Amino acid sequence: MTTAPFSFIFTFDGEPVRALSGQSVAAALIASGRRSWRHTRTEGRPRGVFCGIGVCFDCLVTINGRPNHRACLVEARPGDTVTTQEGTGHDDLAC
Repeated sequence: MTTAPFSFIFTFDGEPVRALSGQSVAAALIASGRRSWRHTRTEGRPRGVFCGIGVCFDCLVTINGRPNHRACLVEARPGDTVTTQEGTGHDDLAC
């Protein structure tokens, strides 16, 4: 007998997103209809998943106040606060 995956909620830009246990942040965002969650630094162009395997940096998001997480590699967790990342996120880092 197989059990159904555990479902939970995290927030993205203040809105609830349903995710399944083991699902990446990117997969949950795509499943919720979102295609982009980062904007390029110079031109503000939208970015989302490009490679899906952690090689590129198009899917960067800020999770729980910390920038530069690749959404395709990070497993979604209940209660996480995920936000759109502007540029590369380096301006958000404290020195």
